[in-house]
Amino acid sequence: MTTSTRVTLGRREDLGADCANCFGLCCVALAFTRSVDFPVDKDAGDPCANLDPTDGCTIHPRLRAEGFRGCTVFDCSGAGQKVSRHTFAGRSWRDDTATRDAMFAVFPVVRRLHELLRYLDEAITLAHDARAAAPLTERFDRVRALSDADPDTLLAADVDAEYDATRPLLLGASRDARARSARDGSGDDRRIGRLRVGPGADLLGADLRRADLRGASLRGALLIGADLTGADLRRCECIGADLRDADLSGADLRGAVYLTQMQVNAARGDGRTRLDDGFQRPSHWAG
Repeated sequence: MTTSTRVTLGRREDLGADCANCFGLCCVALAFTRSVDFPVDKDAGDPCANLDPTDGCTIHPRLRAEGFRGCTVFDCSGAGQKVSRHTFAGRSWRDDTATRDAMFAVFPVVRRLHELLRYLDEAITLAHDARAAAPLTERFDRVRALSDADPDTLLAADVDAEYDATRPLLLGASRDARARSARDGSGDDRRIGRLRVGPGADLLGADLRRADLRGASLRGALLIGADLTGADLRRCECIGADLRDADLSGADLRGAVYLTQMQVNAARGDGRTRLDDGFQRPSHWAG
């Protein structure tokens, strides 16, 4: 992959949402259910009642106050503008029924591919040398080319197979990077008091205040409502971790591996929470 490709398709540019260049796809194509995240039910394909004729949100500054917390968490990873401006060349779902149906079917596919590109982009930066980066770069180019394809090719794509082929590469890059920075060179599993901390761990509401989690793996861990106040999460693997309502106040997440903007958005934090450049600090965080 060329340097110019990385610059124009980096995780802080084309792999991040650009709502101004999207036809409000997340507000129409996706369904949501009445819950703590949404005050009403909406079927996939039905425009949200708050979507205006120019594809803007009429209550954007008040989303959380109006009960649409899920909207403030969601991040399309750049799929919205890709589908709107590239895949359909600027044609809107409002133009005709055929475009509408195809666009709504393609959007979730491209979103998953862009999520995979974000992970691959980070894995390449984690690689310690060109030899380690080569297979990651090859996978990035393959997935990028697929995400750029026409609607028929995208709808026929086996996205699960792309994830399956990529997963060992992502985990290997994470393992190597964490081994170089772990506090004691231990493996994925460790104990914090009586708590097991490791892949898939059930840490619902766990007390992890000021825990030293450097280089640990929280891959797929359940951390809903966990107290991570002041925790050290540098080089901690976060892929698939559920951080909804986890308290990250004062936590250090610099260099956290595979941490996404959606995970940050779903958590709580404050002005002391330390994040890498490229992450947006959610407006609902304290301080």
